[in-house]
Amino acid sequence: MSSPLSTPYREREESVTLERIEAPLAGTEVEPDAELFTVNMGPHHPATHGVLRLLCTLEGEVVRDVVPLIGYVHTGIEKSCEDQQYWKAITFVERMDYLAYYFNAYAFCGAVERLLGEEVPPRAQYLRVIHMELNRIASHLFWLGTSALDLGAISMLWWSLRDRDMILDLFEMSGGQRLHTRYFQVGGVIEDIPPGFERKTRDFTATMRTRINQYEALLDENQIFVERLRDVGIVSRERLKGLGVSGPLIRATGDPWDLRKAMPYCSYEHFDFRIPVGTVGDHYDRYRVRIAEMRESMRIVEQALDGLPEGPYVTNNRKVALPPRHELATSMEALIHHFKLVTEGFRVPPGEVYEAIESPRGELGCFVVADGSSKPARVHMRDPSFVNLQSLHDMAQGELIADLVASIAMLDPILGGIDR
Repeated sequence: MSSPLSTPYREREESVTLERIEAPLAGTEVEPDAELFTVNMGPHHPATHGVLRLLCTLEGEVVRDVVPLIGYVHTGIEKSCEDQQYWKAITFVERMDYLAYYFNAYAFCGAVERLLGEEVPPRAQYLRVIHMELNRIASHLFWLGTSALDLGAISMLWWSLRDRDMILDLFEMSGGQRLHTRYFQVGGVIEDIPPGFERKTRDFTATMRTRINQYEALLDENQIFVERLRDVGIVSRERLKGLGVSGPLIRATGDPWDLRKAMPYCSYEHFDFRIPVGTVGDHYDRYRVRIAEMRESMRIVEQALDGLPEGPYVTNNRKVALPPRHELATSMEALIHHFKLVTEGFRVPPGEVYEAIESPRGELGCFVVADGSSKPARVHMRDPSFVNLQSLHDMAQGELIADLVASIAMLDPILGGIDR
């Protein structure tokens, strides 16, 4: 049964406008000569979604200024990559945005592949798309559960983590690990999907459709949840674009910017999907966009399974990719290539490249400079959480301190990506 607050799709070129029911909240009056005072939220606070410190200037309960202070979990991942061979650096980059590890790995591998001029087999591209879209759903589920918890809907946390576990089971089937699988490698993926993976993935997408309906029934009919999001944290499209904000935050303002459509990569041009967009650009639109994105990701996964090409899952260039394990016992050439790759790595011709993809939080870019050796001379990541954090001031200014918690939740920042 449709919820009175549900937001049906409406075609708009290649995007989908999420309709809404307007219900503006009453304005908040403050004393004209109230005293300003400063408080710290974080760095260890249950609502900061990581080790984030916010220096807040308040006028009563109204936020007048917010200054994010970062660096509490700085790990030096970028510099560590410059001390590692290219194939070893993949393990490091996965741990930046630790909820979107497949995207981190793809951005780095894609940059190295462009420097090498290496062509990724079609089957490997489709397998990458399947895992990235499953990872997008898993990331949004974690965001949904923790954000709802911040706003008082604790049941949503258990529901979303329960369903996210089904995705982690799939990752364990294909890569052997539930988190940080290192399934992507330069030239393709580590190994093909095992028997039963396709059936279990289709079972997940069928189940997930009913679960999303349950999420909407629980949250869209919860008056407290909806009123804490609607018409709160509005930031204009022009302001967000000026800050370089991307992902669900910019799409919530009505801008259908998505790199999977605007600058297709990894065979995304082969798939039919729509871009959910909002109409106002408030927290409610940000919530609705992410819910709709999970449905579109399931469509992409099912299309990729339907059209999964036959052929190799990794490049045949044995100077770049490890040879299959079964060849090591019968082929001296395979054994030599394996030994040289593991001990020396592969060399990348001098050059520089920037690879940009659409992660769950927006544009994730990887800039790699090669000097001809087996180690990158420079690795720099454009993490969307770092860029998007700039918009928190605009979201929170003039709102109540209680709404700052909602602003952080709808921002969906990952501090591992911000500090890296």
